[in-house]
Amino acid sequence: MSETSHHTALRRDALGVAGIVFLVLAAVAPLTGIVVVAGLAIALGNGGGTPMSFFIVAVILLLFALGYAQMSKQLVSAGGFYAFVVKGLGRRGGLVAGLIATLGYNFFVVGTIGTSGFFMQTIIAQLTGFDLHWYAWGLLSIVVCYWMARTGIDFSSKVLGVSLVLEVAILVVFDVAVFMQHGFDSAALAPSAVFSGSLPIGLLLAATGFLGFEATALFGEEARDPLKTIPRATYTAIVAIGLILGVTTWAVVTATGVEQAQKVALAHQADGDLVFVLAAKYLGPALTTLMQILLLVSLFAAMLAFHNAATRYLYALGRARVLPAALARTRPNGAPALAGAVQALFAALVAAAFAAAGLVPILTLVPAMLGFGTLSILILQGLAALSIVVWFRRQNDARWWSTFIAPGIGFLGILSMVVLAIANFNVVAGSDEPAILRLPLLLVAALVGGLVYGAYLKSRRPAVYDALATDLERFNVHVARSGEAPHIPEPNV
Repeated sequence: MSETSHHTALRRDALGVAGIVFLVLAAVAPLTGIVVVAGLAIALGNGGGTPMSFFIVAVILLLFALGYAQMSKQLVSAGGFYAFVVKGLGRRGGLVAGLIATLGYNFFVVGTIGTSGFFMQTIIAQLTGFDLHWYAWGLLSIVVCYWMARTGIDFSSKVLGVSLVLEVAILVVFDVAVFMQHGFDSAALAPSAVFSGSLPIGLLLAATGFLGFEATALFGEEARDPLKTIPRATYTAIVAIGLILGVTTWAVVTATGVEQAQKVALAHQADGDLVFVLAAKYLGPALTTLMQILLLVSLFAAMLAFHNAATRYLYALGRARVLPAALARTRPNGAPALAGAVQALFAALVAAAFAAAGLVPILTLVPAMLGFGTLSILILQGLAALSIVVWFRRQNDARWWSTFIAPGIGFLGILSMVVLAIANFNVVAGSDEPAILRLPLLLVAALVGGLVYGAYLKSRRPAVYDALATDLERFNVHVARSGEAPHIPEPNV
């Protein structure tokens, strides 16, 4: 009998606000966001007005977070937004959300294998002359991620915390260097700049810089005093992401010149080196090299964070017995056991298919997987926002601002970004290939499959159908508030 066969509970009281924020911000990967996301947003979006795009998205998500915080006080679950949707839109809606979340996060991990592998091959070869195939680097990265995740969520948060501090520090140094020489050009905040180019594309690409903040809900069962910790971590994460990405993008467009920022970014789009070129000018070669090394750390941190998130969705669906119940098994330290192995193996095999075909990952694997993951998680956020509004209206909650108006505005903002993502999926996925453009059909399959599977469970496996809701109640609100250890029945595995 294996060491994990009798364990199905996550480790309680493992994470505080800082630990969860580190996990979430590591998934966002601020340095990667500036090098990749901000560069694209400036080039393809609203150019010199891109800083305001980040600030606008932050405000939309903070409005959503007001309702999210209230919902977090009603529900503590490793199911994340899937659990929210079950509460608001019912079991079948929750099943659809769970499948979409599982697809999105797993595809994200595949994309991070390509991104990490490509940049490791490129930068390490440039710095040392040692040139190893991108897939070998990517495979090594996911293996190390899996090992770290098995060590426990608290260990992951500490590793990610160190990574986060280092990459934010180099961005702050860059910001200060630009500010000391030029100040920050206020023209970037003027309406003429904000509405230049394509503001809708700018907002859509800026929104991709925030993907990962919603993972705070996934760690509720592992948080200390989750009714307070999860809301605080969510607010902190959104504000931190908005400030880091918005202010640093402001420094970038100041350094290029607000009026010509889009033209300069387009010139550097193919090589993706806009930030590094500016860093060489403002920081010098030594700190630019350090920034390149920290980019590798940032990419690995994002992989680890998304691996943890994808694993917890598999765990939650396994615990509810929607997926094989064996996925709910955990190690003695509370880390999901089989779910983590399945996630890492899936990601490695999909990436291997691209490698075997001899495709360049940064042009094929990365944009396709991250683009699809972006669309999936935006839809998940939208479903969660709608669920929050519906749930509190059913309860006739009197707090109209925090449970209806604010999350309702947040929902409309997220819905607009979903529509933009679907209409401009070629931009999100960075490709016009027919096979890539058909990837959103997987979400249609998840919708139809979730509804059909839900109907099957209701008629043929009613205990499992009921578990879609009852599993969410394993962590009783009053128990979570009191801090007492709940009695959690073991699922049939």
